[in-house]
Amino acid sequence: MHPRWFTLNGQDFFARTWGDPSLPPLLMLHGFPEYSGAWEEVAQELCDRFYCIAPDQRGYGQSYCPDGVENYRTGVLASDMAALAAELGAPVTVMGHDWGASVAYGLAMFFPDVVARLIIVNGVHPVPFQKAMAAGGAQSEASQYINALRREGSEEYLARDDFSKLLQLFSAHMDLSWLTGEKLAAYKVEWGREGRLKAMINWYRASTLVVADPGVPVDLPQIDTSRLHVACPHLLIWGMDDTALLPVSRKGLEEFAKDLTIQEIKNADHWLLRQKADEVAQIIRNWMSQ
Repeated sequence: MHPRWFTLNGQDFFARTWGDPSLPPLLMLHGFPEYSGAWEEVAQELCDRFYCIAPDQRGYGQSYCPDGVENYRTGVLASDMAALAAELGAPVTVMGHDWGASVAYGLAMFFPDVVARLIIVNGVHPVPFQKAMAAGGAQSEASQYINALRREGSEEYLARDDFSKLLQLFSAHMDLSWLTGEKLAAYKVEWGREGRLKAMINWYRASTLVVADPGVPVDLPQIDTSRLHVACPHLLIWGMDDTALLPVSRKGLEEFAKDLTIQEIKNADHWLLRQKADEVAQIIRNWMSQ
């Protein structure tokens, strides 16, 4: 791994990189509550073919961390990564997980010229996800943590007892056996940087997505979905045991991505980048070779 700094939209961003810079770039976008190190195992599997670049996104790790919820709207986050893609020599292959998937979709939809291919790993397109969360069913129930995170002061609660509450949230009904020893210590370093935990949660506060109470569907306003399509080839990799994002959250995705390939991985949950790095990497290799 080689550290690298970028100046994006006038601000400093830290990234971890793997591989030869002369290889095709693969931009890897982490989710909550992770950081650029989340990609370590997958990048090591792919760095013989790609120059893997994993930034700490805005508010995370060592990167730019402004105050104010308004600084974490998805459009702002995507603008950061569009600038990075341009610096890497756009168009590039973009890969996102969890919240990083939301930014990756934002790039593909609103900055299509910088995205050659889109790879999503247990992440969701905003339209199917919003429909599922508004329905009052299983995804609404699974997403109640979003409303909890949005509450004032949630960052102080999650930081208590050496981040024990955050770890409980991180591992709810999923396998966190990989997060021990040096990995756990590294995560705590990133969570403990000044202002970072609040900034990470501000991603949720800035989002306009509505989470219905279980059993109480919410009527959604009509929106223009014409700009919410993915024109480039799109691969979705899905760990089937994910309890935070359920299969219903991707229902109808093919309406927004005509060139869509879905590959499912059994015995893996939301943290499949750590659990099944070799399998994730092989799926990517096979798809990119088509």
